[in-house]
Amino acid sequence: MSTIVVTIGSAARRAHLEVQQTVLARSGVRRVVVWLDDSPPPGLTADELVSVPPGPHGLRLAAARNAGADRALEAGASLIVFLDADCVPSSDLLDRYAAAADAELDAVLCGPVTYLPPGVDALDEQELRRHRAPHAARPDPADHSLLRAPPSDYPLFWSLSFALSAERWRSGPRFDEAYEGYGGEDTDFAFHLRERDVPLVWVGRADAYHQHHSTSSSPVQHLDDILRNGRLFAERWGEWPMTGWLREFERQGLVSRDGDGWRLGASTASGARPGG
Repeated sequence: MSTIVVTIGSAARRAHLEVQQTVLARSGVRRVVVWLDDSPPPGLTADELVSVPPGPHGLRLAAARNAGADRALEAGASLIVFLDADCVPSSDLLDRYAAAADAELDAVLCGPVTYLPPGVDALDEQELRRHRAPHAARPDPADHSLLRAPPSDYPLFWSLSFALSAERWRSGPRFDEAYEGYGGEDTDFAFHLRERDVPLVWVGRADAYHQHHSTSSSPVQHLDDILRNGRLFAERWGEWPMTGWLREFERQGLVSRDGDGWRLGASTASGARPGG
């Protein structure tokens, strides 16, 4: 298979992206970076750079993934691998995804992701393997094994690391570009996959390692995005995504229930104030 890796990058994650690109360059795989900020980055070592500047509501993650996949097809990809800028691939990731695509040509493929603690040298493969501890919320099949997701597992899809064949991408679905800013577009994509009976397959030992960086325990900086995109999702699918975060925002007095949904601001009955 002719594999191309697509990464979504921004100035905020430039250092992590450089580490990832260094690791990918060792494999000789062709690399497409989609840049999310207004100004293109100087000195980036990717083979191809695609620019998708922000929209009215922030970074256009869905549009960026679509643009990256389209460019990969134009460059002759038969297999497209998506990696977040934070994520470093194991030396097995590309081979495991390629073998899985041979076996499951029509599927969307997801490998395990380990969140690294601070101080790990992400350029050292042995160091990465010593810290392997895949996120417990998702399956971790044995090496060289594939596990088809039941319908109930589709909400577990995430775009940190996934792959699909050129034929699968051409057949759709695409990421919905109505989502701007943070949150919702991954789960929306997964629900479209489930609606179309597209297989979602967990791939053993297609390991990616998420480089450590500081983050909020709940993403308060993305509150407006989560409400806007969550409402769009609920209008389409009859349920809200990101409910764990929304419940935490409610606990903090930032949002309150509004019928079957959520709105900005605390309930007047609670006596709490937003931000309190």
